[in-house]
Amino acid sequence: MCSVSHEAIRLQNVHLSLGTGAARVHVLRGVDLNIGAGEAVGIVGPSGSGKSTLLMVMAGLEPPGSGEVTVAGEDLATMDEDALARFRGANVGIVFQSFHLIQNMTALENVAVPLELAGHADALGRAREELDRVGLAPRLTHYPAELSGGEQQRVALARALVVEPSILFADEPTGNLDAATGEQIVELMFALHQERGTTLVLVTHDTALAERCDRVIAMRDGVIDGARRHDRPRERAVAAQ
Repeated sequence: MCSVSHEAIRLQNVHLSLGTGAARVHVLRGVDLNIGAGEAVGIVGPSGSGKSTLLMVMAGLEPPGSGEVTVAGEDLATMDEDALARFRGANVGIVFQSFHLIQNMTALENVAVPLELAGHADALGRAREELDRVGLAPRLTHYPAELSGGEQQRVALARALVVEPSILFADEPTGNLDAATGEQIVELMFALHQERGTTLVLVTHDTALAERCDRVIAMRDGVIDGARRHDRPRERAVAAQ
């Protein structure tokens, strides 16, 4: 993994409220957060604490009500929706709990989508390489409905990483998987993070998983309730199980 040499993400006094009227909820309450390039950060907290919303704000998928969000050196507030989409396509990979694969596309086609949108000359060839990297070379032509949950998440991970983003966001990536399959995905995700030096921001309810990161940030009621950095070396798998 590359050393932390500069900031990948900076949030300053970020507030966000969702809903209207009596149903309006102040989800983020003045969040300040810096994440270094190449760092792995786990974000934990009870349901409703704001951790997934915080990830959405950092990924440029949810604009804050106020405050500053700088990602990969860019102020997200200066971008319209088209510019944000281009920025994410070039700099950000996102893995969700529910996979979000396109059902009428094969695994290969799903992974090729972001490359095609970016005008990559050999989108299918590059997608094939990435699927091979996550152990799915034999499943290229299978549709999501023909894949297991773990295989679908591997496709989603390949799709997130195929553009070689500087930042990978993962929102409960093992939430829909059994324990054994989830562990395989975790090993693969950390191996790729270490191999490529990608900044990793991981939202999880699993404190043991979060502890594998360089730093653990606890959220509660829309604020950062504590942070803990690991200064000791930690063993990480260098290949998927």
